[in-house]
Amino acid sequence: MDLGLQGRRALVTGGTRGIGRAIVDALAAEGAAVGFCARTERDVAGTVEALAGRGATAAGRVLDVADEQGLRGWVADAAAELGGIDIVVANVSALAIPDEPANWQASFEVDMMHTVRLVDAAIPHLERSDAASIVTVSSVSGREIDFAAGPYGVFKAAIIHYTQGLAFQLAAKGIRANSLSPGNTYFAGGVWENIQQQVPDLFAQAMALNPTGRMARPEEIARAAVFLASPAASFITGANLLVDGALTRGVQF
Repeated sequence: MDLGLQGRRALVTGGTRGIGRAIVDALAAEGAAVGFCARTERDVAGTVEALAGRGATAAGRVLDVADEQGLRGWVADAAAELGGIDIVVANVSALAIPDEPANWQASFEVDMMHTVRLVDAAIPHLERSDAASIVTVSSVSGREIDFAAGPYGVFKAAIIHYTQGLAFQLAAKGIRANSLSPGNTYFAGGVWENIQQQVPDLFAQAMALNPTGRMARPEEIARAAVFLASPAASFITGANLLVDGALTRGVQF
């Protein structure tokens, strides 16, 4: 299937590791020009170099997405550099799980408000696209109560609600909005590798809940995100796509 991404322009937050990096790689492989941000200069430079080595058009920026002015400036600069914006993917999370005041604030500023500010800054550019798409990355923890109930789960649920509201509000402008809810995703340097090493009992419990006997790979999540973002999904908007290997038990109606 041709996803229709050749020549499209996409922005991805948190694009150097894990799911975000896999989304950047998959978009580039489909022929999209990709702008991305992350907090670590070495990772940003390495990702740009790797993509350029494959002939992809990529622009990276060192950025903390909790910095509102920095985020808005990046969107404007990336739109100018790429010649516009067709797709935005809000991927960054503070991963602030324990129920502590600082984690509520971090989850609000990073998970929730970075998503809102990214969309707000991108809307004028998306309005000029003939295939505009917003993808927000939520989590299975946003739709059922699990060990991450608290700041992480609450704001992941809020992101789903926010995105479905966007789909309704922006439909007349031809802008689609969908959320993606990954299940447990394992990659080197990721949260689940850290849990495996530091809290093996919790890791064993989590693994036991996965009917497939394994966790997802980042590229498996990325393929779903890229499809949702693409013109091939032109009549899908307001959806929350679970990619969890049957981890969750709730029925979506």
